[in-house]
Order: sequence, then C-alpha cells, then structure tokens
Amino acid sequence: MEEVFKKYESEVRSYCRSFPKEFNYAKGSIMKDTDGKEYIDFFCGAGALNYGHNNDYIKSKIIEYLNKDGIVHSLDMYTTAKKEFIEYFEKKLLEPKGYNYKIQFTGPTGTNSVEAALKLARKVKKRNNILALMGGFHGMSLGSLALTTDIVSRKGAGVSLNNVTHIPTPYMFPDVDMINYLDIILSDDHSGIDKPAAIIIETTQAEGGVYVLSNEYLKGLRNICDKFDMLLIVDDIQVGCGRSGNYFSFERADIIPDIVCLSKSLGGYGLPFAVTLLKPELDIWAPGEHNGTFRGNQLAMVGAKAGLELVTNDNIQDRVANLSNKIEEKLKTFLANYPRFDLRGIGFIWGIDVKDEQLASNISRECFNQGLVIEKAGRNNSVIKLMPSLLIEEELLDKGINILITVIKELNLINNKVNKDKKR
Repeated sequence: MEEVFKKYESEVRSYCRSFPKEFNYAKGSIMKDTDGKEYIDFFCGAGALNYGHNNDYIKSKIIEYLNKDGIVHSLDMYTTAKKEFIEYFEKKLLEPKGYNYKIQFTGPTGTNSVEAALKLARKVKKRNNILALMGGFHGMSLGSLALTTDIVSRKGAGVSLNNVTHIPTPYMFPDVDMINYLDIILSDDHSGIDKPAAIIIETTQAEGGVYVLSNEYLKGLRNICDKFDMLLIVDDIQVGCGRSGNYFSFERADIIPDIVCLSKSLGGYGLPFAVTLLKPELDIWAPGEHNGTFRGNQLAMVGAKAGLELVTNDNIQDRVANLSNKIEEKLKTFLANYPRFDLRGIGFIWGIDVKDEQLASNISRECFNQGLVIEKAGRNNSVIKLMPSLLIEEELLDKGINILITVIKELNLINNKVNKDKKR
C-alpha cells in the first residue's frame, strides 16, 4: 500500500506517518480507507474542515457553479463569485457584529495571510520589529516562521529568522502580570527591544498545546497596542470560523483587532482560501504590491459563501456552545482520576496534556487502530488535541470520546507498569 508513496514522495511527509492508511472516502465526520474500515475524524484537516467532509449544502453550491462553467481562476479580476462572497461576508457577518474591515485576498493558505499582515503592519508603522508569543504557530514561510517558536519548524528555515521579539505567554508565568510586563519593557529605554509595529497572537494557541488566553489578557493587549501605537493582529486561521464558539475567536473578549488573518475552514469545503481583514485606514497598499497567482480561487469563494450561510442560518454557534459543555464535563469527570493530566480548551478545540511524549504518541496511534483519527500538539507533542467537526452527530462525538477514554485508561496502566519496572 505504501510503496508508491515511500518510493516517490518526499521524506517531508508527516501526517501519513501517524495515520498510515490509504483513504478513499469521507463524509461528514467519517473517513474510510481502501479496506473499508471506518474512522471518526477528530482532526478535521488541522482545522480546515469545520463543517465536515463533503458537506451536502456546500457541495451542491460548488457543483452548481461548475455546471454553469463559472470562472475558476481569475487572479484578482472582478467576478460574480467574488462579489457575492464579499457582499455576504460584509453584510451578513461583519456589519451585524459592528466590524468595519476591508478584505484583502492573499495567496490561498494561512501563511500567505500572515505574510500580508506582517508586510502591511511594517509598511503602515514604518518599523521592522513584531512581537509574537512563545508557543505560537503562524506558518512555514519565512516571515510567518520567524513568528513561530517550535524548534523543529525553525530549524527547517536554513537562514536567520529576524525582526521578531518573542515574549512569554501568560500560562508560562501564571503569577506574573504579563500586561504590566509588556508595559514595562515597551516603556523602558534600556529594554533593548526595538519599538514594534505590531503584536500577533492566536487567542487560543492550538499547535502550542491548546492554551486559551483569558479575556482580561486580550483586553490588556488591545490597550497596550493603543498606548504604544502598535497594531493588534489576530491569527484566526485555526481557531476561527466558529471553532472556538463565536465565528471570530476574539469576540468573547469584546475587542477589535486591527488586522485579522483567516484561512483553513474559511473555504468551507477544504478548498485553499485565505484573506487578511484590515481596518480601512490601514489600506495603503500600492496596486499589486502584495499579490499571488491563486488569490482568486473562485471555487473556494463559492464554498466560503456557502459555509458562511451555514454558520449564519443554522445556529451553529449555539450548537457548539452546548456540545462544548458536554465535551468538557465528560473529559473532566474522566480525568478526575488522572490528576497529573491537564485538560484545556474552548468550543470545539480541546487538549489533554498527558505530560509524556511517548504516551501521547501511543495514545494517538492506538486511537487510530480503534477507528479514531486524533493528533498531537504542544511541547514535546505531549498534548492530545480534539478537533471534531462543528456539525458532528452527537452519537459520533460520544463514540469518539469513548474510544479516547478507553485508550487512555489502557495505555496509562501499561505506562505506569513500565515506569514501576524501571525503578526496580
């Protein structure tokens, strides 16, 4: 089964090593391999499939568009698909929330959106330095990678990663007022930190280990940015589009960022799509100053509009809030017997920190053997990350969680026995 991939595909491949099966079918929250075995998907394309696989409504809109021979590739020319997406996004999503953003169509992936945000912030403020949080993940192209902190990703750059100052995230020093810390280092003419153009954050650090930043901290950052003439950039690529409960993850803190990066589930159907939202007064780009051949992915725009229609018409936000509480209660009840493990999360993204890289790997692998696709994240990849579809059937959600609970019980017993034997 793997011969073709091993022979011809680059060694850089990764997820297929965790889930070593050939898949050929996916619907909703179920994937099937070529042997017909079913798997519950708690991975969702790393957050690119918030509405599940092959959602019927989104698929119908894409097929209808293709059957009409609609424009598929257009660079940034005016098209009907783009007009309809823009109008829906602005009138049905942004304006009811009181947000006034212009939409920049970047290249089709999240890192393209982040790169555009960085370039624009530096252009507007005429400064090079950007503040980023330790534990953050923002992409794999050089500008985004300079913001990202995990050592393996950074080593892959092959060059120096500059013009970024990383600062501790509140969970790293829970007894320290990190907003006051920021105030001090930005005020101090001996801090050695060049005045930043912006700070970029994920309101919940996903790849960093599912750490939810508090509303108070987010409000404090907004105030700090205003005080020191910095832009606040929110990377909502993985935890946006409804994943955290609200469509935008920062809504819970009642703040308005200057720039917002969106991708992954924005395309609705798993199609590559990214935009950068910016306050109108920041839109000082010269025509073509930042572009990309595939910034006009029309099928993704059709899928994105259909996905937005699901979000705005089907009350997904209430569903996520209700089921999120059930996920939390069930996992908290189970993990009460495992006090050394930590549970963290919000909405439909949860992490169980088992504090052991090998145990986490074993849990992910055994879950897969038992029909659950679930990945790892965080320091030393010791966090089991749950990211089910926002539309997953409650029965399937329970079944997936039960598989995870059973596997943790079994493997933790084995792990404890091994550790005891080593001490003898």
